[in-house]
Order: sequence, then C-alpha cells, then structure tokens
Amino acid sequence: MFLLLLSLLAADSFTVQSNVPYAMYSGTTLLLDVYQPARPNGFGVVYVSGSGWTAPLAYSAPELKSNGQSKLYAKALAEAGYTVFALNHRALPRFRYPAPVEDVQRAVRFVRFHARKYGIRADRIGASGSSSGGHLVSMLGTLDGKGNPADPDPVERESAKVQCVVARAAPVDFLTGDNGRFLLGMARPLPEDKVSQEYRTHVEASPVSHISADDPPFLLMHGDKDEQVSYWQSEEMESKLKAAGVMVKLLRVPGGAHGPTFPGAKNPPDYLGEMTRWFDLHLVKK
Repeated sequence: MFLLLLSLLAADSFTVQSNVPYAMYSGTTLLLDVYQPARPNGFGVVYVSGSGWTAPLAYSAPELKSNGQSKLYAKALAEAGYTVFALNHRALPRFRYPAPVEDVQRAVRFVRFHARKYGIRADRIGASGSSSGGHLVSMLGTLDGKGNPADPDPVERESAKVQCVVARAAPVDFLTGDNGRFLLGMARPLPEDKVSQEYRTHVEASPVSHISADDPPFLLMHGDKDEQVSYWQSEEMESKLKAAGVMVKLLRVPGGAHGPTFPGAKNPPDYLGEMTRWFDLHLVKK
C-alpha cells in the first residue's frame, strides 16, 4: 500500500504520508511524501531536493524526497503551517533533461488536481528547491506550464505554474555556466554558435531564458563561496527578474559554500526563516 501514514516527527506539529504515487513512467512509479501540519494554513509548497544530478544507481540508493535536506526544509515549512509535497523525480545519470523538468511539472499538476483532498488552494501553490532542485523550481516559476485541455488524463490538463518560488544555489544559465554538462549530457556551445542543437538545448533548459513579467516572486539564497554553482548565477537571475518587473530578493550568505546549511558561513542568516517568511508574504498574504 503506497499511502503509508508514518509517525509524528515533531511533537504533533505535523505528520508525514509517505510514498504517494503522482505518476507512472514506463513501469516506474514516481512518489512524493506529504507533510501534513497539525494546524494547516491552507497553502501547499512543492519541495525538490538537490543531489538529483548525482544520484547513486544502486537499488538501495536513498530517495531524494526523504534525504536530509528534504527533511530540513520540509520540516521548517510544515511547522509554519504549509502542506509540503517532497518528491522524487527521474534523476541523473540514468535520466537527463528534460525528464526531471517533466516530472516536477507533473507533480505540481497532481497537487493542483488534488488540492481539495489536501486542504490547500489550487490557485496558490509554492515551490522550494535546492541546487539541482533549485533549477527545477526555477523552471516551475518561469515556464508557462500550461496544461493540455484535450489530454485524457485530467491531471495533465492542470497548470504546472507555481505562484511563489524559493531557490537555493540554483544553476540558472547553462550557456555561461559549466553545470549544463551534468543535466544535458552535451558540451557547451561556443560563444559564436547560435544555431546548433546544443545551443537550443542549453537555452531551453536555462530558467533565465524563460523569464517574463508574469513570473511569481522569487527568493534566491546562495553562498558567495559556492564552488559548485557560482554565486553569480543567482546575481544574474536577480538582475533579469528585476528587469522584467518581477519581485525578487537575493539572500547572500557570506562565506557559505554549497550545501543545504551553507557550510563555512560564519553567523549565517536565518535562511529557513527567510524561506517561510517569503511564502507568508508572497503566497499567503497576496
């Protein structure tokens, strides 16, 4: 049975419903965990963990939806009253772009279709993600995400667009950054190349390429000593969102390296509190 109710994780503040199937792909079931707060505020947040580009291939490999960073961020949101949907998606190196993007869009559509069941508003869904998950939630915020009204699956008729985003250390521009070789499995095109399939794919997979004035508010969090995803990626995202007239804030973590707790940072800001306050202000109160 997929719907398995686990024990209380934090002094009756929330429960976790584990292994809810949100899609089936070629015989592989895609699962999410639902963090259900004791006192819900009526809003849902989809959480996408990082490490999706370096997933182990063993049958016993840990799940993205229940790793340490998922629990850290989902717990903070659930304790603040948000119903959180932490998910697995098809991961690298077995699966490459666009599979992870398609999966997180499917997850948002599933959550939106079942909004009444989970006691949340279908028209106000947020997304939070870290590293590779930060890329995916940035895509959820910038792609139009329109559903297909003619699809026989009613879930696929729903929109995959989210209404508020928090992205930590997100790779957002594969034309200028080196991170695309992981997700895309191809070399970065030369600067003068504007016509190749490699160029088109790098543009298509980059959140900065899809920014428009109707995008939701973005909170970007990034350590300025990050050697895996350069801090300037968030600076570029901030600049282009501002230019489009989109509400955005960049939380710089001085000395912070790559990781869910910004290792190396001295006196780091209250990044979990910043995340929940962003959703409080731009998802709940708007």
